[in-house]
Formats: sequence, C-alpha cells, structure tokens
Amino acid sequence: MLNKTNVLKKEPLIREDRLKGGGIYVEYRTDDARLTLEVLKEAVNRGAVATNYAKAEGFIYVSGKVVGVKVKDILSGKMYEVYAKKIVNAAGPWVDTLREQDGSKQGKYLHLTKGVHLVVDQSRFPLKQAVYFDTEKDGRMVFAIPRDGKTYVGTTDTFYNDDLVHPRMTEKDRDYIIKAVNFMFPTVKLTAEDIESSWTGLRPLIHEEGKSASEISRKDEIFLSESGLISIAGGKLTGYRKMAERIVDFVAKELGNNQRCTTDRITLSGGDVGGSAKFQKFVNRKTKEGMKLGLTEKEAKRVVNLYGGNIDKIYSLLRSNEAESKEHQLPALLLAQLQYGMAEEMVVTPTDFFNRRTGAIFFNIDWVSEWKEAVVAYMAKTCHWSGEEKERYKVDLDTELYYARNPLNEKDSQTKIG
Repeated sequence: MLNKTNVLKKEPLIREDRLKGGGIYVEYRTDDARLTLEVLKEAVNRGAVATNYAKAEGFIYVSGKVVGVKVKDILSGKMYEVYAKKIVNAAGPWVDTLREQDGSKQGKYLHLTKGVHLVVDQSRFPLKQAVYFDTEKDGRMVFAIPRDGKTYVGTTDTFYNDDLVHPRMTEKDRDYIIKAVNFMFPTVKLTAEDIESSWTGLRPLIHEEGKSASEISRKDEIFLSESGLISIAGGKLTGYRKMAERIVDFVAKELGNNQRCTTDRITLSGGDVGGSAKFQKFVNRKTKEGMKLGLTEKEAKRVVNLYGGNIDKIYSLLRSNEAESKEHQLPALLLAQLQYGMAEEMVVTPTDFFNRRTGAIFFNIDWVSEWKEAVVAYMAKTCHWSGEEKERYKVDLDTELYYARNPLNEKDSQTKIG
C-alpha cells in the first residue's frame, strides 16, 4: 500500500484533493485478437482443422440427435455440411442464437453487455503507468493503460441488444469515459476531439434477475440439450483456459475418454520466449536482431512483442522481400507482416490485417490510413480479386476506420443503458 505522497510520485496526474492513498498490484495486459489467433495456430499445430469466415447456419439431426452443422462460407456463399461425434456451441454472444435453432433455449439465458475503450495519444494523456480507478458517477472500475505511445481507457458496461457483429461506440459511451478520465485526472482535460480510435466488445454473461450490467457474475456454465448439443456460456477472457479445460473434459467424458487434460503444460504458438522470467531478455535480443535488419528500435520492439516466438518468421521474410517491397511500394516490415498473415494467419481481407492481426486500427490509425490503398492493391493482385471484391473490401475497411473514430448515431442504436 502507498500513502498519498508515494501515489503522486508514481502517477502525478491523479487527482489530489480527494486522494488518501493507493495500492500496487500485478495484472497482465493482453491483446485478445492475437491471443485467440495463437490459440488457434497451436491447435492446428496439434492436428485441429480451423476455418475462417465459416458461419454455422443450422444443425443436422439424425433421430433427434445433433450430428453435424450446416456451414456457410461467408466470402463465397457456398454451403457445406460438417459432421462430428459431438457438437460444441462456444459461440460467445451467439450462444443463444444457436440454442434457439436447436430448440433448447430454456431456463438460463444470455444477457449481453457492451464494453467500449477509447484511445488517445500519450501527448494528450501522458500516463506513466497503468492505473485502475472508480468512476465518480456509479463507482464502476475503469482502467487507463499506456501502450505504444498511446493511452487507452475503458471500459463501459451497458446492457446491449443491437448488432452482434458490429457493436459500436456511441456518444454516451464516449462521454462517459471522457468524464471519468477528467474527474480522476483533472489536468488532462480530454475532449471528444482527442479520441484517435476506439473499440467495442460484447460480454456474453448469464442473466441474473434484478442485477445491473456490472453486478452480473462472470461465471461460466455448461448446458447439454436433449439433442446432445453442448453449449458453454458466461466467463471472461482471463479464465479461457479453465473454461476450455472444463468443456473439453466434458466432451472427452461423453466420448469415454478419461485422459487427463494437459493445458497446464502447453505453450501457445509464439510462446517459446523463455517464460516470464526470461521474456525481457528475449525481447532485448530479438529487438537487436531486428535493428540489424534495418528496423528502428521502436519498430523492432513492437513486432517482437506482437509475434513473440514467431518473430523469426517475420525476420526471414524481411530478409528476402526487398525487391517485392519496392515493386509494391510497401515498407519491407509491413509487407513481411502482411505476407506472414496471409500465409499463416488466415488474413483474407485488409480489415483482417489492420484490425485483428496487428491492432493497428486502434493504436496506429494514421499508419492504416497511409498504407491501406497499397495493402488493398497487393492483396487484390495476390488473391486475384475481381473489381467488385476489391471495392467491397475497401469499403469494409473504410467503415471500420470511420467507426473507430466516430460514434454511432444514437438514433440508429438500440443500446440499453443499465
């Protein structure tokens, strides 16, 4: 625990007049999209088959038991039938949609809540370290975290029943976070014009009668329907391995397999970095390697942190793509990341690359605007897109860029504040 003086030494921007003291605790920052991707890549390394843009349109039944899924390729429109001994519905916000299709949405059900984060440049919010604080209005927890020359702040927690695919920031969301920041850090004086980017996510929580969005438990539960559909809902990202262990153990038991789970001994793709004790040494060593290849220290450190133990694959591409880089008028590092993403991370659209593979839409949005045309041109040529496809993917990316910066018109939103 820290007294007032020591708190202000660590973070001078914190409001003084109501400050009594503070505490220090350890927490981990994560990139949810990269984490999900590395889990998938490790699963594929171990024999799984992963598909991208594959939507479950319905179930296949034999004698009342679910035996497969009708799958639609979102990009081509083609339909496929996939069969399995057991079907697991781990679809997050869409869990109840699939339970409805199965006719088994009974008893407990999901209550979705929305969380928004805002990103500002550190010159406008020069935070020295991550800070957790409570809001003045409703006592909710808010985090402000420095990252890559930016500071991001969040999150909101409001009931939600709108578009599940594209949840967006609203003016109320934005103003709520700005007000919270300006209350706790009064000299910062953030305004809407300071917001460089934002992102929005949904929490698939299990409904609890009479509780506000923030009060609902993050506990996960497994549901088994009469047809044999296995669903898992609730939970939160930090507990993803325990949730996976529970559901896989459940399926294994259903199949008569009693082998012990080994998740506690599995390193994810990119995770061979010497463990937490040696991670910083790994970063320093690989950063120096990147600088020898012509990267700045900042560039090298960023990609080492982004790709972890897979960084050598980026560096290998970097060594060999000089001619291509000039041909396509793309920076060599960007091209190496794009080539790696297309070859090993199922990048099939520009939005895949700039959003879910690099996070650049959130933490380097001007860079995205600068290079989006060249990236679209490279992907169009490499993937043999038609003119219509190329234009569609450009529009999709421009839409994401727009809503990263701008709130959804309140008249178009069905969000419930709770």
